[in-house]
Amino acid sequence: MDKNTKFILDACCGGRMMWFNKNHPNTIYIDNRKTKKGYVNGKPNHEVNPDFIMDFKNLKFPDKKFKLVFFDPPHVFANENNDSTFIKCFGRLNKETWEQDIKGGFDECWRVLDDYGVLVFKWSECNIPIKKLIEVIKKEPLVRSMRRGLSKTHWLCFIKIPN
Repeated sequence: MDKNTKFILDACCGGRMMWFNKNHPNTIYIDNRKTKKGYVNGKPNHEVNPDFIMDFKNLKFPDKKFKLVFFDPPHVFANENNDSTFIKCFGRLNKETWEQDIKGGFDECWRVLDDYGVLVFKWSECNIPIKKLIEVIKKEPLVRSMRRGLSKTHWLCFIKIPN
């Protein structure tokens, strides 16, 4: 496949749980880890199998490469010894560095997003309220969708309009 057909980036793919087609032909999937298939969170074949192992704070792509970027970073604080099923599925936030980590990841996703491209940011208010998140990333979303109740998950949509 021609490299120009890869115009979508999933910057924290994890188990690709939000995808209908977990191997979408126009998408590059990255994560900072890789795991073998195994029984996790009620799913017998859960795995983290990115195209590239990469830190979302240091994306190895040129500026403005992608038309659509998904950013679904970890939302939960956990210490290094926490090896719970939830952490295996979704990763963990560091309580001391989360602001720099999330801001750095958002800035990198924004850098690789093309002009008039769309960034979809998924966030759950497990430990950090959405208002605080927006203060940290210093960009206001165009629209949001939120799910109230136990999950408190927000889908934020940004469009990169050039100055």
